[in-house]
Amino acid sequence: MKSLTDYENMTKVIKKSKAPTKAAVMRQLSYDKWQEEVLATTGNICLCSGRQVGKSTVNAKDAGDFATKNPGVSILIIAAVERQAQELFQKVKYYLEDNYNAYIEKGAKKPTLSKLQLNNGSIIRCLPTGTDGHGIRGFTIDRLYADEAAFIPEMVWEAITPMLLTTGGDIILLSTPHGNTGYFHQAFYDETFTNFQISSEEVIKEREITETWSALQRDKAIEHLAREKTKMTELQYAQEYLGEFVDSLRQVFSDKLIKAICTLKRPGNILKGQKYYLGVDIARMGDDESTFQIIDRTNPKKLRQVENQITNHTLTTQTTRTILELNHLYDFRQIFVDDGGMGVGVFDQLLDNEDTRRKVVAINNSSRPLTHDEKRKKKVLKEDIYNNLVMLMERKEIELLDDPEIFQSLKSVQFQVGDKGIKYFGNYTHIADGLVRAAWSVKSKDMNIFVY
Repeated sequence: MKSLTDYENMTKVIKKSKAPTKAAVMRQLSYDKWQEEVLATTGNICLCSGRQVGKSTVNAKDAGDFATKNPGVSILIIAAVERQAQELFQKVKYYLEDNYNAYIEKGAKKPTLSKLQLNNGSIIRCLPTGTDGHGIRGFTIDRLYADEAAFIPEMVWEAITPMLLTTGGDIILLSTPHGNTGYFHQAFYDETFTNFQISSEEVIKEREITETWSALQRDKAIEHLAREKTKMTELQYAQEYLGEFVDSLRQVFSDKLIKAICTLKRPGNILKGQKYYLGVDIARMGDDESTFQIIDRTNPKKLRQVENQITNHTLTTQTTRTILELNHLYDFRQIFVDDGGMGVGVFDQLLDNEDTRRKVVAINNSSRPLTHDEKRKKKVLKEDIYNNLVMLMERKEIELLDDPEIFQSLKSVQFQVGDKGIKYFGNYTHIADGLVRAAWSVKSKDMNIFVY
């Protein structure tokens, strides 16, 4: 088994995140009518929209203009997790570089990943809220931008609103909806907020053809929406792309339950002789994150999560390599993967490898051979593996890491009951999908079987 130093070095590589490059940021030369209306609005704003309408782009301009035209102001950008907060922050930075570069401090005060200072005294910061807002307390601010506000834990808002008490500053909330409860939902119907409800369909069809938005891009976007309609229920599509609050969609894991279970710190080392299990969610085509969730089942009465790792790539060969490296470190009893879609390549590679062929177990909601001779089959539904994790959490038979990424992923999972059973979905479920597979180890007999 590798040393702790080897483990730490590998973990740093696996968990390294990529900040958006300037070339990757959408450069919008003209603004849609609704964006111009947002820019002209003063006071608190609640922007509820479907995906990919340009809400972060317009708010990057709004924040940049406010900071340059109002000397000495303090702006705070927040999101549930650091990655999301930095994405909006980077867009603000790029907007300032393009339009107000002379304002940006250089030298010792040059921009960092979380702080940007202007020579007129204005400061822009970005911070993740975490699960309780503890890390953002103490600031006094003139304007707050909350990205994906519907996914910020409810207990965080108590730490946020006092920041604006003495300045009378504004709150700008931007998000896709997530059910019909919580602070974001309340703000949308609050008379002290100006609300905007923006549909992805309308934006795509009505946006003017320009240098940065071609007819070909528009046609491809319309085709994408058509495909999404075939994959989603009407209610799911209404929430994700029409920006509508939907009453029938329910959150699987309550904020209170997640908070009660996500209490562990990462262990300082890997112990020999432990019963480690790995759950993997493999990035789909077009996505860029695969997740690796590791559970210790040595104590038969309580599962303990020991690691949450994310890789930012879609190559199945690299995903396989990561699994093999982790297996060398942890010597897993079993490895649970989804062999549907992009995952089939990873599953096949693990079956071909001597170190993992007797450990890999596939779970992808379909009926497949249970044994090598294909004489038996068993169907494991997504409902089964999600209900298993809910049960473990409610019975306090599992402990998870105190990690905002985990909190957000579990919070994002919703379900809808329909004629064809229960359907699970969400924007950030990749960690949750890895966790439910790892937690399925309680059903495992540590045998050389293949469960599908």
